[in-house]
Amino acid sequence: MARGGALLAVALLAVGLLAAPCGADVGDFAPCLQSFYRAWPPKGLAGTPICQRYENQYHFATLYSRRRRTPWFSAYRFSPPAGKRPRAAWKFEPQLAFPGADGNMTPFPRGPPDQNVVESQAVEPDYVNSSYSRGHLNPSLHHRTPRGRRATFTLTNVVPQKTGSNQGPWQVLEQKVNASLAAFCRGEAYVVTGVLPYRNRDRWLPGGRVAVPEYLWSAYCCPEYQRDLPDRLKDAFPSYAAIGRNDPDSAEDLVPVHREVQRQFLGYDVLRVPLRTLEAHLEDRLGAPFTVFYQHCGDTH
Repeated sequence: MARGGALLAVALLAVGLLAAPCGADVGDFAPCLQSFYRAWPPKGLAGTPICQRYENQYHFATLYSRRRRTPWFSAYRFSPPAGKRPRAAWKFEPQLAFPGADGNMTPFPRGPPDQNVVESQAVEPDYVNSSYSRGHLNPSLHHRTPRGRRATFTLTNVVPQKTGSNQGPWQVLEQKVNASLAAFCRGEAYVVTGVLPYRNRDRWLPGGRVAVPEYLWSAYCCPEYQRDLPDRLKDAFPSYAAIGRNDPDSAEDLVPVHREVQRQFLGYDVLRVPLRTLEAHLEDRLGAPFTVFYQHCGDTH
């Protein structure tokens, strides 16, 4: 380890010993099970659990792929947003680089990132001139407090996402989910958002460090909801799911393409599907049975 990296590790460890409310936040979902419906994380996918802690509070949970340097999914409790989108201050997860370090996500310092951080996770230079945006899985839009919204700006919560998706149909989906849950969910709403890799071979950002997903998916569970729903939302509770294209050249077997859209959004369609249909696609693509919510959120669709 370089001298600078050693000093950073010692500093992070010292802060962790003083401030950490519990043990390690990487490797176990136990400290943040409140992010999941019935305290039950999705089953069927291997990765590194991260309890995403910011300013000594747990905000959400992520299953991270060290090899792909991207999350498989992020899970969180929805709360209607308030205020403007915060200014992006991108952060990293110290415990991925230094196992004994503080679990609080940390802003990237000025200058080149520490090599231990580079080796353990994605860093800001990975996305520069890549033609991909940093796409939140857990979006700032789905949180009320400024602290909760700022906590979403960590590279362990983002994947390479084409702008046509991020600022087009996927953004529309996030806004629709926000509006539906804010208006009709009467209890806690739990959201899980993740990715589907390419089927036959991984694709990477330039440099070959960060994997690019072919699709994004999202699902929510709201068991307690207003019963006199408008017709357009009759089948949107207690669960809802959708799959979005991240490659305009992908085949149309999962999500068809609608041609009557603005050119910059062509090929980035989002398709609403039943929760069990989403789980079937996940099983097919990931090669193992996958369950998003405990007992499918009680949904019989």
